[in-house]
Amino acid sequence: MKTIDPSQVQEKLNELSGETVYVHLETTNGAYANHNDKAFFSAGAFIRNAQLRYIHGKIAGSGPYRVGLETEIGWLYAEGLTDWEIDEEDRVLMAGHDESGRLAVALELSQKPFRK
Repeated sequence: MKTIDPSQVQEKLNELSGETVYVHLETTNGAYANHNDKAFFSAGAFIRNAQLRYIHGKIAGSGPYRVGLETEIGWLYAEGLTDWEIDEEDRVLMAGHDESGRLAVALELSQKPFRK
């Protein structure tokens, strides 16, 4: 992955607008951190292969970035994104890593389902 270039991400979001895409969205604040610190409050969310058709996609911020996907009836939103890539299957993979390189958030878009 490389550091997000907002204009390149925006271009890809525009390309996928109106298409049915599969979404992977994941957040974590360190699910395994409470093994070392029982007082640590672990929280996260995970959804994979949700189908979505968005009418407008937007990247915002000055880094870390926010990406919002507006649908006919709502929004999907991820914040804290720092890195991205388009992989060999033309999937848009965006992630937010903390200062130690640990994953905090992932937002991925694909025109084909992600591996289960």
